[in-house]
Amino acid sequence: MTESTSEVPRRDLNARLDAGPVICAEGFLFELERRGYLSAGEFVPEVALECPDALRTLHVDFQRAGSDVVEAFTYNGHREKMRVIGKEDLLEPLNRAALQIAREVADQRPGDLMAGNISNTNIWDPEDTARQAEVRGMFEEMVGWAVEGGVDMIIGETFYYAGEALAALEVAKATGLPVVLTIAPMAIEEMADGVGIVETCQRLEQAGADVVGMNCFRGPDTMLPWLKQIRAAVSCHVGALPIPYRTTAEEPTFFNLSDDRARVPSPHGRTFPTALDPLYANRYEIGAFAKEIHDLGINYIGVCCGASPMLIRETAEAVGKSTEASRFSENMHNHFMYGDNERLPEHIVALGDEA
Repeated sequence: MTESTSEVPRRDLNARLDAGPVICAEGFLFELERRGYLSAGEFVPEVALECPDALRTLHVDFQRAGSDVVEAFTYNGHREKMRVIGKEDLLEPLNRAALQIAREVADQRPGDLMAGNISNTNIWDPEDTARQAEVRGMFEEMVGWAVEGGVDMIIGETFYYAGEALAALEVAKATGLPVVLTIAPMAIEEMADGVGIVETCQRLEQAGADVVGMNCFRGPDTMLPWLKQIRAAVSCHVGALPIPYRTTAEEPTFFNLSDDRARVPSPHGRTFPTALDPLYANRYEIGAFAKEIHDLGINYIGVCCGASPMLIRETAEAVGKSTEASRFSENMHNHFMYGDNERLPEHIVALGDEA
């Protein structure tokens, strides 16, 4: 079902989700690293300051491919990460620049939603109240800048501690804006503080999240079983944003995916994050996942680390949307060997099986 722009408030997230699927592109870290604008491992979004045109271009590419949400690229742009790389002085300028770029891109297509972003800080400690207060302070300053930047919603993502996810939600909900809160459990099949995955989503719904669900870490095959349980356990909208890699029951996340066929392994000894390429899911697998979860009643859909505009287009088309980039969707009709255009010479087409 596709929403009618005359009937649905275009910047009302819940109304949009009630009417049909909303696509959200994530995965900026991986895609901008592939394009040469940030360092793998550090994964800090300095591109917002150093190469703003590159970030703007990626936003536009995702937008053309069907993303209804322009998410400010502030993932890992928190105070602790900036301290790790010795650039804490750039924290506020980075956040404000990323927010401004996202707002400008969203405004180019009336009705697009622009989101502020907060995420896992990697210092949450369930036994340390001082650390928890520090994390809450980081969320408060980032959410404050997001509100000043004119966001339509707040996305909290990639939390592997239930306590941190709930703290992020509390700070985000204080703005009065819609909040999407997605978790990223590791291979232990529960949150790192021992709370169940489904229970965490239920707690988040009870605490006021507009959308709960999962993003990152897991590919379609190992995210889908949990999404089915989450969809059955909550009444609010559910979000699903997998990584586009072939995770398995034995290797549920991309952190420890193996590649026995690699002739030259990565120098750091893991496929994550720079040698995952042979383990990539193809576009049809991502499209099939999007359709399956949409059929389950999940309307907030996207792709996380590893996403490309092509995969976002495939996701959008799989749930019935036509995008600006759909003009360039697959058309094998005119391929010189595998097409069926009547102008293709038979002796050339015949080479297809031998090629």
